[in-house]
Amino acid sequence: MMIDSSNIVVKAEQVSKQVNAPEGILTLLSAVDLHIQQGEAVAIVGASGSGKSTLLGLLAGLDNPSTGEVVLLGTPLNQMDEDGRAQLRAGKVGFVFQSFHLLQGLTALENVMLPLELAGDTRAKTSAINLLEQVGLTHRLHHTPQQLSGGEQQRVAVARAFAGQPQILFADEPTGNLDQATGQRIIELLFKLRAEQGTALVLVTHDTELANQCDRRYTLDSGKIVQDAPRQH
Repeated sequence: MMIDSSNIVVKAEQVSKQVNAPEGILTLLSAVDLHIQQGEAVAIVGASGSGKSTLLGLLAGLDNPSTGEVVLLGTPLNQMDEDGRAQLRAGKVGFVFQSFHLLQGLTALENVMLPLELAGDTRAKTSAINLLEQVGLTHRLHHTPQQLSGGEQQRVAVARAFAGQPQILFADEPTGNLDQATGQRIIELLFKLRAEQGTALVLVTHDTELANQCDRRYTLDSGKIVQDAPRQH
């Protein structure tokens, strides 16, 4: 496959991650190379403990590699401090987690409005209502997370993640806490909003159905990429 380097939204070059453990130095990732292009959907798959979530955190600039380089939206992250990386992500990078990460004291509407307000969007409320309508939650605008089911909470999280029309969205096991039917609905939402906004999706997942819908999949085994495969049609 021809790679257009101007189109790459995130890439890792020879990225490794070691941590100190009681038994000595533990290698979580070893010499990982990957790239993700604008609008592409990529699954990162592998057994538990293979390094998937660690890799996602490094790609998003939530953590630093021990060696190697991550370039996010054209900017090498190892040249930036934590504040600089947060600034780079603001409005351009969205997140969806397995455990939803909603603010408990805020309603569904307020949770989705928050990133828009922080970005200075004067139409935050209108945009948030529109997004919650797109994810089928018009009747739940004023409910707090405790009043929502798991699937509804994840739909709020998806709406919030897409609120700033990010260039790239990182999702860590977005269907992991959901039953199969609800998980399928979340998958459909992610791909629907991605199609509308042209957002690149980077999905860590155990969900075969979700991985099969992606354009490519990277398979990790013991911290190394053992396969970079296009979607099987």
